[in-house]
Amino acid sequence: MRPIDHHHGLVALLDRDNVDTDAILPKQFMKMITRDGYGPHAFDEWRYLDRGEPGMDCSERPRNPDFELNQPRYQGASILLTRSNFGCGSSREHAVWSLREYGFAVIIGESFADIFRGNCVNNGLLTIPLEAGHIERLAQDVVNTPGYRLSVYLSEQYLETPCGERLHFDIPAADRQRLLAGLDPIGVTLLRQAHIRAFERRQKDRLPWLYE
Repeated sequence: MRPIDHHHGLVALLDRDNVDTDAILPKQFMKMITRDGYGPHAFDEWRYLDRGEPGMDCSERPRNPDFELNQPRYQGASILLTRSNFGCGSSREHAVWSLREYGFAVIIGESFADIFRGNCVNNGLLTIPLEAGHIERLAQDVVNTPGYRLSVYLSEQYLETPCGERLHFDIPAADRQRLLAGLDPIGVTLLRQAHIRAFERRQKDRLPWLYE
């Protein structure tokens, strides 16, 4: 998992509340058995005019011109700005995989579903909660300014607008440290590898019949 601290990127606006994980990655893609290949199917039912299925070549599929993220101005965006309760619905981690592979490194919104937010931390995707007033002002700036970009500073917990304004945000300290270090749950466990091996040696000496 790649560490994240300072990120500067183009912002795309998905101006919707209650975007659930089935909208982010529809259920038919749960048949896939790898952790990659989901990016072309992110927001599949909104993004394309036909029905998507696993294994399809998405490069030739008809795009929905009315879907926000299909606008030319948002191509290459790495920061997603949205509204409240993003990532609600099912607990599928695949939704986060699709967003990461699409190219997003940061998602900014009023609020996030708890399980979705945890899945984001486990996969190095930073979710930033901001007050509704800040979200509304940023949304207007994005709409009025093609090519709008933000800078995010995780260590100091603020994002900076093009005019130099700093908006502070809070995330749990443990999540912040894991994202800064690029550690998923397995990586956190491996930090204690020496202690685990020492425990196993003591356990084997104390209870040898368990290892026969």
